[in-house]
Amino acid sequence: MNGIAITLFDSHTHLDDAAFDADRDAVLRRAAEAGVTEALVAAVTAGRWPTLQAVCARPGNAIRLHPAYGLHPMFMDAHDDADLDALENWLRDRGDDAVAVGECGLDFQVGIEHERQRRFFRHQIGLARELDRPLILHARKAVEEVILTLRHEGPVRGVVHSYGGSVEQARQLWDLGIHIGLGGPVTHERAHKLHRLAASMPLEQLLLETDAPDQPGAAHRHERNEPAYLTEVLDVVARLRDTARATIAAATHTNARRLFGLPRT
Repeated sequence: MNGIAITLFDSHTHLDDAAFDADRDAVLRRAAEAGVTEALVAAVTAGRWPTLQAVCARPGNAIRLHPAYGLHPMFMDAHDDADLDALENWLRDRGDDAVAVGECGLDFQVGIEHERQRRFFRHQIGLARELDRPLILHARKAVEEVILTLRHEGPVRGVVHSYGGSVEQARQLWDLGIHIGLGGPVTHERAHKLHRLAASMPLEQLLLETDAPDQPGAAHRHERNEPAYLTEVLDVVARLRDTARATIAAATHTNARRLFGLPRT
């Protein structure tokens, strides 16, 4: 079974992060060897947009990297209000390569500037809708409010990455045209809620991710995460669904390319 060639799309990474500066080429080669052919690289702050763009555009990359530009809710202390206008200008003037807007959303676990988070989130929803780009959504301890905000501000398409809500909330997101991203957390033995979701959700709404360098799976606790480890997420999801890993890989790859508006391969 493991001898069948697979093609994977890592739908959420931060490969521009300084954690990869010393060996980024090797990381990308390992990803390619594991069957990962493409990855999305999500921005967190305005100051990183040029670096992220350069990382994605580098001709020698072993896999294709697709950029998303946005303002992450966990980094409100790094954002100026002027960054909202800067994001719009970047996407209009320099963001032809952008396949999505984000990472954006709400994070109520960090307990910082909730009202300002909401304002930044609504603005980025508006940009995504106006520019016809999907959203890369962060929703930690805030899934219900993210759903309500999308209902009010939409319609938009996108993905809630590293999903941590309930199955019922996932159904509400599916009804809004939002995909669900599953990564390292689903590989942990006690992740029963995620296991139920992975087993039962519509395959056409599923994306696989690593969130590298963050959120490593059970086999790599306390290590730097990287896209090559996406196969571990794949194996767990395939087992939970009692479906061939090649089938899951192909479907989630197709889902990602469809969501991000990439041509069929």
